[in-house]
Amino acid sequence: MHLHRASALRLAALLLSLLFLCACGNGTTAQETAEQRTDKTIFAMDTVMDLSPYGENSAAAAEAAAERIQQLEKLFSVTIETSDIARVNAAKGSPVEVSDDTAALLQTALEYCEKTDGALDLSIYPVLKTWGFTTGEYQVPDEDVIQSLLANVDYQKIQLTGDTVQIAEGMEIDLGSVAKGYTGDQVMEVFRENGLTSGMISLGGNVQTLGTKPDGSNWRIAIQDPEGGEGYVGVVEVADQAVITSGGYERFFEEDGVTYWHIIDPATGAPARSGVISATIVGDSGAMCDALSTALFIMGPERAETFWRTYGGFDYLLVLEDGSLIYSEGLQGRFTPMEPWSNNSITVVSK
Repeated sequence: MHLHRASALRLAALLLSLLFLCACGNGTTAQETAEQRTDKTIFAMDTVMDLSPYGENSAAAAEAAAERIQQLEKLFSVTIETSDIARVNAAKGSPVEVSDDTAALLQTALEYCEKTDGALDLSIYPVLKTWGFTTGEYQVPDEDVIQSLLANVDYQKIQLTGDTVQIAEGMEIDLGSVAKGYTGDQVMEVFRENGLTSGMISLGGNVQTLGTKPDGSNWRIAIQDPEGGEGYVGVVEVADQAVITSGGYERFFEEDGVTYWHIIDPATGAPARSGVISATIVGDSGAMCDALSTALFIMGPERAETFWRTYGGFDYLLVLEDGSLIYSEGLQGRFTPMEPWSNNSITVVSK
């Protein structure tokens, strides 16, 4: 039996983002109450987005941020025919000139494709589409169909020269695994340009913060229970950082008792089965956190640890199928697991 979950997921995203905002209000002081805050909610990039800048110019900043998000959606969306990405895909191998934003995001994304040895691959889109994750028409494709599509999955065939993009004929790309993270970075820049030093956004659950809360304390960000419970795995404290999670619970369907989720392993063309059911990345760059949350989910705990030791520059939390938690040492004292997760096996990885 196929389950279409788009409407439910959008509602869940809204409720989750509201809970994030409530969580950030714990311990509110008179100073924070006096600080002007503007809350703005929009729907973009197929998800609910909540913006909460603080400061005298917060209303203008929120409006400018919303406009920036909508501008980027028109560039990055694979389903908007006039977008840069749709034009690249429609060109069937011919070079296409794109905007500076698209070129910058592609450059960053391709760097992470290379660093992750293809665990992140922007050209997986035709496989994702065949599974029905882009349309809601879910199916388990025949293996020969998957293998034929995998012949055109290779990020190394994506050529970026300045603002010109060229992909191999028969290939299609999608920036969905990195676009919201890049957008979060751009919203933070909009806030700064408007003179703000404090704020938080939730772009469909991708949380990013500017500075600290107005009272100087850290933001407290809840990590969703990947097993569908009403509680959280835990809470992580951050300042001026992004907290981005990828999980199988975000988009999935069930057939013959088997759950299939939308995070596809480019090596197999099937939903990733690495033992990980949720991967959270904490770092200074939203684009990096977005890219790595997908990649580490696909890698699994051993490869994820090796990658973190090799590159560093971020912290991570993995929730495994057996209920155990693994997180990097930089989250010690910043991550607090909640029941029942706090009763499970917890491993802290150190260098």
